[in-house]
Amino acid sequence: MSQQFTLIDSLAVDDLATFLGRAARLEDGSTRLIAGSHVLAVYTAAFYPSGLHDDTPTVLGLRTFALADDATFDVVVPLRSMLDRLARLRNTLTDAATEVAVSLPLEVNTQVWAAISPPRGGWTTLADLPGSVLESVANAGIQEVKEAVGTESEQSIVSRVRHEVWNRPIDGFEHVPAAAAFAAHSLGFLGEGDHARVLETGPWTRLTTSRGHVLIRRKPWTLLR
Repeated sequence: MSQQFTLIDSLAVDDLATFLGRAARLEDGSTRLIAGSHVLAVYTAAFYPSGLHDDTPTVLGLRTFALADDATFDVVVPLRSMLDRLARLRNTLTDAATEVAVSLPLEVNTQVWAAISPPRGGWTTLADLPGSVLESVANAGIQEVKEAVGTESEQSIVSRVRHEVWNRPIDGFEHVPAAAAFAAHSLGFLGEGDHARVLETGPWTRLTTSRGHVLIRRKPWTLLR
């Protein structure tokens, strides 16, 4: 019998599908789903290092959803398979207020980023980061990458440019890489007038808005202390 979880209504199904659809445009691989205490935590990857000496930070997106059941699991599943299941479900829903049971696809081998669990407590609050700054950094970085890469398709060149642009710290927030702004922008976490709460513990930094969370884990040798 396959595992499943139950969302509180069809609006939550739409919300989850939208989030995963945006995530798929960043990293079309896997998603980590953790259920417990009537909450579903959905993690996706925006950036992560490709090797031991790669100092690219791990940048994750996180959305949480209320559950109507007491499902408990921690699984990594193909993102596209999850999206396909949600699409089929959405075609059958007629009552927006009805609880919706969602079955999980078969698990896949854990991705490196999915084996890293952000801490749940011990966060220290830092200065808020205006959403307008995050939008500006994201848009400027997207344009810079586009201009630098042009029609170039060689993966090593594209990777180098992306690394240089998105590893750059945000002015005035040296503990937050530009990659976090790109993730917040691309995952739809920034609304007009939004501010991001910035919290930190050890190598982890978290940006929290009313629409979701971006979690950044830096390599130990890159920590500014």
